[in-house]
Amino acid sequence: MIFCFVLVFSIVFFFVFFFFRLFACTFFSRATLASGSRRLRPFVGDSASYTDSSDDETSPRDKQQKNSKGNGDFCIKNIKQADFGRREIEIAEQEMPALMALRKRAQGEKPLAGAKVVGCTHITAQTAVLMETLTALGAQCRWAACNIYSTQNEVAAALAEGGFSVFAWKGESEDDFWWCIDRCVNLEGWQPNMILDDGGDLTHWIYKKYPNMFKKIKGIVEESVTGVHRLYQLSKAGKLCVPAMNVNDSVTKQKFDNLYCCRESILDGLKRTTDVMFGGKQVVVCGYGEVGKGCCAALKAMGSIVYVTEIDPICALQACMDGFRLVKLNEVIRQVDIVITCTGNKNVVVREYLDRMKNGCIVCNMGHSNTEIDVASLRTPELTWERVRSQVDHVIWPDGKRIVLLAEGRLLNLSCSTVPTFVLSITATTQALALIELYNAPEGRYKQDVYLLPKKMGKRPPNSPVSLLARVTKRSHSFSLSLSFSGSFPLPPSVLLQMNMWPVFTCLRSMPTSQS
Repeated sequence: MIFCFVLVFSIVFFFVFFFFRLFACTFFSRATLASGSRRLRPFVGDSASYTDSSDDETSPRDKQQKNSKGNGDFCIKNIKQADFGRREIEIAEQEMPALMALRKRAQGEKPLAGAKVVGCTHITAQTAVLMETLTALGAQCRWAACNIYSTQNEVAAALAEGGFSVFAWKGESEDDFWWCIDRCVNLEGWQPNMILDDGGDLTHWIYKKYPNMFKKIKGIVEESVTGVHRLYQLSKAGKLCVPAMNVNDSVTKQKFDNLYCCRESILDGLKRTTDVMFGGKQVVVCGYGEVGKGCCAALKAMGSIVYVTEIDPICALQACMDGFRLVKLNEVIRQVDIVITCTGNKNVVVREYLDRMKNGCIVCNMGHSNTEIDVASLRTPELTWERVRSQVDHVIWPDGKRIVLLAEGRLLNLSCSTVPTFVLSITATTQALALIELYNAPEGRYKQDVYLLPKKMGKRPPNSPVSLLARVTKRSHSFSLSLSFSGSFPLPPSVLLQMNMWPVFTCLRSMPTSQS
């Protein structure tokens, strides 16, 4: 009898205890979530720029936004992200010693006073440092993005909060892209007199829609191989209305940005989008210019089997001498795991090649232009597009075969990841110096043609480049005599100026050595 009583009591006690625990956990967890959600909510959308986590699907064109000073001459995703963008810009400043040195040294004399610069580049933290430097040197700036996927929304917000007229957001449509450029250019009472372009779209738009503006424009600075080709085409046809500076082929851009930037960012872009393992993968890189060289070096170091296609005999020979197998694309297209274009040309990978690719092949572009991969040919009824994640699509054939297309054929690294800030410091400084040179050049120095950076960049920066070579090996006196050079520096000032190497040496000065 006692045993039965104890058993019944134990069962009743167990059920009472169980339901009490269940009620208590539910109640307290709800209370915690209700109170904690207010603390966590500001960080929900706080992901990095290369993802698209915003719940707000409203087009920025339909929003009326103003910064804290009441200025609304901008169009961006969300002005409330300005604080986060400012922090990213501050980080970038620490990795851009050449540009910051130029700002510090030249802001007193304001070499760009009166300049009205209209720009169309990737709007990133590095570009923000360039824009703020140009402003410190006396220029007024209005900016649009040269790529619909590369804008860092929080950086654009920080620029808008700082008073810049910025028209860009990540994920623009084609119509948005041209609308932003038009808003950037077409402002009553404001006429640009300098153009800073990346890809030639801004120059093309002004030439097409507002040709009379070229009467007051002093020059164009172009940094990409695609844009430079377009300028040379205009020059050859006799339609180039103003002098243009070819920054892409300067030693400071081509040998550093194109090579080292792509060597690091190609792996970053592929990893973030596909989580692919590189070891043992067969990769074909189309083009062995500086961008192709950087991509091949990185992939080879990770254990990939790298093939190269090339039309230039010198670059082709370099690929062979560097240990890569030179092939034609149709010879390896069925077997490779990754296809990367790096040519700046159009229709490098056409529908015929896309049809022959193996299942799961990753296709991406590291050149500026979005025409290297014939993406338009894939937008047909028999093919199915399936979004995997931001900037990653499956294109599925009727038989079930699928390829992985990244950034819809646009520039991989700036669309899907980020790029090394330190290297971009060199490029940005070169762009700033080119703007200063064109803006201050006396009438008649430059005609309506495309120029490489001049052999002598005036007297800017004020100090000789030699003073910046604290960590570069010195030449002996006898070596100097044998070359008819005076002094004991690695290169004389005249040669350094001819090579336009000041931005590089400024960066060298900031790098650590074994003695430091």
